[in-house]
Amino acid sequence: MKSYRATLVVAFASIACLAGAAQAAPITKAVQAACKTDYKNYCGEYGLETSALRGCMDRNGHKLSKMCVNALVKAGEISQGEVDRRHRAGH
Repeated sequence: MKSYRATLVVAFASIACLAGAAQAAPITKAVQAACKTDYKNYCGEYGLETSALRGCMDRNGHKLSKMCVNALVKAGEISQGEVDRRHRAGH
């Protein structure tokens, strides 16, 4: 369970970095479906496609589901290499 949480932290850290760009990439339908419960549980007060949401998900990454992290990796929001690196570092 700890590894999944670390993976999620990494995933949303990367998303937060994207938020600094003029316009972040849209959140895919697959990510929305996989992360729906996590979004409702931790960040439901933030609108989709906002930097505030990305920041919230980053802060709550250690709580997010494995399914959500896997969807983020598949969508290219975070690389598996970065997820693995952060996991090894204990983040």
